[in-house]
This record gives sequence, C-alpha cells and structure tokens, in this order.
Amino acid sequence: MVRIGISVEGSTEVRFIQMLLQPYLEKKNIFITPVSMRGNISLDRVKFEVNRLMYSFDYVSTFYDFYGFKGVKEEDTKEILENRILQSVSKTMQEKLIPYIQMYEFEGLLFSSPQDMAYILQKDDIKNWAENILKKFNGNPELINNSSQTAPSKRLMVTPYRKVTHGPDIALKIGLNGIRKKCSGFDIWLKKLEYL
Repeated sequence: MVRIGISVEGSTEVRFIQMLLQPYLEKKNIFITPVSMRGNISLDRVKFEVNRLMYSFDYVSTFYDFYGFKGVKEEDTKEILENRILQSVSKTMQEKLIPYIQMYEFEGLLFSSPQDMAYILQKDDIKNWAENILKKFNGNPELINNSSQTAPSKRLMVTPYRKVTHGPDIALKIGLNGIRKKCSGFDIWLKKLEYL
C-alpha cells in the first residue's frame, strides 16, 4: 500500500482527483488524498505546504496550474517550476516528492473531448467551438493558452461552464484514458504515480 498526498490548487482539482484518480489508483493499491491550497499558488506557499505534507504520506505530489502561478517569470517553464518545487524540500526528502504543473491549467484537460464537453454543458454548438480551438493548437489541449484572456478557463466563460461542477463532470465523461491520450504531460505524471 502506498499513500500519496497531492497538494492541489482548489476545490475543482480536489473533486477531479476524488472522482477520477482515486478510484483508478486504489485498484493499484495506491491511495491518494487531495489537499486544497484554496488558490493563490506561490512558491513560498507551496514550499510550506509540501514540507508539511511530507510527514503524513509516503509520497507527496502537486497538481497546480502553470497559468496563474504567482511569481512566474516570462522565461520560466513547467520544468523550471517543478524543479523549484523539488528544491524546496531537503535533499533527503526529494525522493518522496513528485512535483507536477499542469499546462496551462486544469481546464485544458477538458478540451480532450469537445463532444463530451458539449454533452455535459448541454449545448451542441460547443462541440464545434471547442474543436476549432483545439485545431489551432495542433489537437493538443495542453498547449491552449496565448494570453490571460485566452487561457482555457477564460475561453470557457462564453459557455454555461461552472468550474467546480462542470469541470470534474466533463473530465469524468471523457475518462482518464481519453485525457491521457490527448494530454501527454498529464499522462507522464500519472505514470509516475502508478509506478510508486
């Protein structure tokens, strides 16, 4: 049995993990607990939270959006941020930490299936709308982001989308396999958890 604490951005991510990841990983004897940071993610807050969680779990991981991470410089990448998180714990604890930053934000995962998005939001025209957005990013939901006005969550504001309710429901409808096929960054992170 392996116990993993996952520090997450907020209640949407908590619900997503409870609905999709917990049932999947429990079958592999891996028990995960999402712990909400309630937004306002910064390296200082993450450092405190991750170090606190280290003593309660076998492993600790993170699930934060790249978009909106406080203090990010223009030249920062996902890998740079993940490395900063890793360096925020002592050398002896680093083997217990699996930092993960979602590109560019959780809502990007929902573009893995425009059809399922339209089904949950109960608006047929959303399918074509989401497909057109996806085409602009070579079919990769994790690349959707050209500015603070066009991040996935901002794009969804033109729909009936309600983050905490619809986000996890759309993800559940898509399923983990559907998300993993389209979102390689997410898939790599989940594989790391699976092999603990």
